[in-house]
Amino acid sequence: MAAKVISVANQKGGVGKTATTTNLGICLFQLGNRVLVVDMDPQGNLTLSLASSDGFEQTVADSLLDHKSALPRVEVFSDENGRLDLVPTSLALASAEAALMNKLGREFRLRDQLAKVGDEYDFVLIDTPPSLGLLTINALVAAQMVIIPTEARFFSLQGLQMLQGSIDEILYINPHLKVLGILLSKYDRRLGEEKTVAQYLRDNWGDLVFETSVGTNSKILEAASTGIPLTQLRGSQRAVDAYRDLAREVLERA
Repeated sequence: MAAKVISVANQKGGVGKTATTTNLGICLFQLGNRVLVVDMDPQGNLTLSLASSDGFEQTVADSLLDHKSALPRVEVFSDENGRLDLVPTSLALASAEAALMNKLGREFRLRDQLAKVGDEYDFVLIDTPPSLGLLTINALVAAQMVIIPTEARFFSLQGLQMLQGSIDEILYINPHLKVLGILLSKYDRRLGEEKTVAQYLRDNWGDLVFETSVGTNSKILEAASTGIPLTQLRGSQRAVDAYRDLAREVLERA
């Protein structure tokens, strides 16, 4: 399997997982890579931010429940150097998660599906829901690496520590999983608490914390809500530069 598979995970919600997956995927594509992004969150925000509609005949839920059903892939961007494809989701994934509990090999369903298409991509990025249910477990079992976005707030540290404990459990069935990096997301350097927490993270997790941080920026929210790529929004250059810097760091680390 040629692709480097990276899950974007944190058991806490609202920390920027979907924005990270979306914009990192776009920037990796713009740097000349073949990228597949997989929406494993039933809320479908990644799907809505990259696809012109949500009326797909097949979604990732179909492929998880039936191993004979190929992963549905939608082309988002392509050029002579690379492409960006999306595996869409829908609310049906929530009920599919419950149905998966009675399936054999339930933790390995996504891994096995990605193995069939991995040679076609350089990177696979997986967006995950804010919980350690079977969907997130599938994403972590399928991945070689995990990126953990977190806010620079004291209450966000608990989610980070919980995920680290969960990763330790996942190592039982995926011993090759490693943390690629911790991303400071929605970071506001003007706030004393955030500067203190950012320094705490760097003191305690060292080089695991990406040098790049993504600041608070209304354009990131606008891109997600309108379905217009951040790179195409006027006034978004600062945010775009941050995600491009992150993409370069990911290329170096991965």
